[in-house]
Amino acid sequence: MTTHNTTLYLLSTLALAVSQGLYAQEAQQETEAKKGLETIVVTGVPRRTTIMASSVSVSSVSLNEIQVATPRSTAEAFRIIPGVRSESTGGEGNANIAVRGLPVASGGAKFLQLQEDGLPIMQFGDVAFGNADIFMRLDSTVQTVESIRGGSASTAASDAPGGIINIISKTGEEESGSVATTIGLDYDSLRTDFEYGTYLNDSVRFHVGGFIRQGEGPREAGYTANKGGQIKANLTKEFDSGYVRLYYKHLDDQSIGYLPMPMYADGSSIKGFDAQTDTPHSAQFLSTTRLDGNNQISRGDMRNGMNPQVDAVGFEAVFDLDNDWRIENRFRKSSVSGNFTSLIPAEVGNAGDIAASIAGSGATLNYATGGSKGQAFTDDLAMRIHTFDVTMNDFGSIVNDLKLTKELSDDTSVTLGYYASSQTISMSWLWNSYLMELKGDNAALLDVFAQNGDSYSDSGLYAYGTPFWGNCCQRNYDTDYETRAPYVAFSTKLGDVSIDASARYDSGEARGTYAGAVTSTVDMNRDGTISIPEQNVAGIDISNPSIVDYDWSYTSYSVGANYQIDSSLAAFARISQGGRANADRLLFGKVQADGSVADEDAVDEVNQYEFGVKKRFDSLSVFATAFYAETEEQNFEATSQKFFDREYEAKGIELESTYFLDAWDFRGNFTWTDAEIAKDALTPEVVGNTPRRQADFIYSLMARYNFNKGSAGMSFIGTTDAYAQDNNDLKFDGYTQVNGFVSYDLTENLNLALNVNNLFDTVGITEAEEGSVPDNNIIRARAINGRTTSLTLKYLFN
Repeated sequence: MTTHNTTLYLLSTLALAVSQGLYAQEAQQETEAKKGLETIVVTGVPRRTTIMASSVSVSSVSLNEIQVATPRSTAEAFRIIPGVRSESTGGEGNANIAVRGLPVASGGAKFLQLQEDGLPIMQFGDVAFGNADIFMRLDSTVQTVESIRGGSASTAASDAPGGIINIISKTGEEESGSVATTIGLDYDSLRTDFEYGTYLNDSVRFHVGGFIRQGEGPREAGYTANKGGQIKANLTKEFDSGYVRLYYKHLDDQSIGYLPMPMYADGSSIKGFDAQTDTPHSAQFLSTTRLDGNNQISRGDMRNGMNPQVDAVGFEAVFDLDNDWRIENRFRKSSVSGNFTSLIPAEVGNAGDIAASIAGSGATLNYATGGSKGQAFTDDLAMRIHTFDVTMNDFGSIVNDLKLTKELSDDTSVTLGYYASSQTISMSWLWNSYLMELKGDNAALLDVFAQNGDSYSDSGLYAYGTPFWGNCCQRNYDTDYETRAPYVAFSTKLGDVSIDASARYDSGEARGTYAGAVTSTVDMNRDGTISIPEQNVAGIDISNPSIVDYDWSYTSYSVGANYQIDSSLAAFARISQGGRANADRLLFGKVQADGSVADEDAVDEVNQYEFGVKKRFDSLSVFATAFYAETEEQNFEATSQKFFDREYEAKGIELESTYFLDAWDFRGNFTWTDAEIAKDALTPEVVGNTPRRQADFIYSLMARYNFNKGSAGMSFIGTTDAYAQDNNDLKFDGYTQVNGFVSYDLTENLNLALNVNNLFDTVGITEAEEGSVPDNNIIRARAINGRTTSLTLKYLFN
């Protein structure tokens, strides 16, 4: 990878901005931040406690602190959380998120649960083309983001043995609001955020907010690729002994999804395609015709991108009862549907060779779209494109978490709980195959002709389906997953030692059907003539579905102790065992003819051991945790059509620190991980290798200076080198992404902020399809976006 530094950018670093808040608001946040290890947390712990007193690795980050890192998406914000490796190069969603060396063999967040206000976004964080981060957005309604890493998460939530990231909403406790408009200065983006909360009377308060935006996005798509928004609201009624809170969320957001794209193996760009600013998306390729999930001719819109459509309602009730009992109940019903539509180069290579593989020796290519339509295509390179065209028919869920806590004494309590969820996974994969020139900024589609002049394609489409991948990817899923989990937690204090223990029993069932591909002859364009692509049209074999009918269960436990050595020093230790039920990725390979699944395939278990030290000085706090984990994993990867059946081992150290010096504040974390593949039932030759994309070090460092009328600062987010795949051949260089910001108060209530993401235009690769350098030195990879600069004008009102 290469880093582009200039004296101009170095001199102007402190003149850049990210903060979208007013200085007065930031000063208030700093007062809270200086509490450091005394911050009260609620995520993943039996009862509210401070970080210093807990025996878990937990962090709490405010929205203002997140904005210092200038994130362009929700997953980018997670990069500042210790122990979390967030590969946020997919756009607004579809990130790969790992924690403490627990693997991400395919995609999503398998061992980590993403939550909003204490309940999961999706029960399973790695649903193919339905990753949990697709259905959530950070905006000004967020109060804090809490995270818990390690084994205690095993008993705090179902299917989350690695950790929990919980986005907590504002609830109107302070009478205030804001409106902010952000404009992309060197990329096409316009976004307005708003929020307001207040008391309606002495016991009723509310908060409402959201965002709306549109624009092309940080890469040259050729059309408005990001368009939509979100609104969230909650209403709280307080009583003498507790409260009841109602929630509502509506999300309808079209956002472009970036998949691996062509570049050279060293990260440099191919002529005509900039790895940092281009994408295969094109104004010349806006729709695709295919058979839908009912085998009816339909049209897919490439502009849909990742298009979550979410309507969620829920409530939260917390009351203190007689005889030192406390009851809490959280409920949410979510109606979820939408689309995942994007482009992936299935092959990047010699144009003549690709043409010959379709239409035989001597085949030629012509432009199928654009100003050169009908003319011969003579470039050396071309791309075989597959459309990741997925309809999310129903990803709805119902979740409820009920807990009763008995305070046996001032320092001892026991909690009894019952969690239940119902998660639907119903989707249709409707993929097609195209040919495209290797070019950014509105590439043209290509038609292929045999030597005798016969056309083997229709307007760039050479196959209805994906024959290059064995027609793997015409599929339909219609499944439901029920989860039930009673749990118990106990905590007590013996002098300076706090002890907690918890256990959880998860059981569930999967019921439904799935169907694969079938080919037939269909006049797709209704012109009365059957073209060569129309002779074999891939549809879904809906007449012969396979059944899903299996159960699973596993037991989780976690035991920890925290020793308060003195008022400023504490140490803790923890041992845990957890599990994660597998869902849709077991289909097409692991489900037997009767619908059953082997017990060892249905659940992956994780064993973890942790030891931590927390030290607070006058202006400095340090939180260090050593960890060791043993992990099982069953998984399936769509792009490689491979199953995984492995065991992993990972050990490391996680360090988090804050430091305050007069008007300066510094925050940072780094995680060292030594991970290896300990066992592999399908590809034993990779045993002993480092898991794909697992770097030895990941880190995040932030510095901010607060002055009379605002603030300025920088953040450094980076990683050391990592292997692209498990064969440990192709290696990505490490990189540091530098972000900068400055914020200035024009008036008491009006703020202007400028921020730059990837200030020095650094190239950094997060993933690649290839594990070794091909003969042509071209790989398909996802890289961080190039430099983007935005300006925000924010008005705060009371």
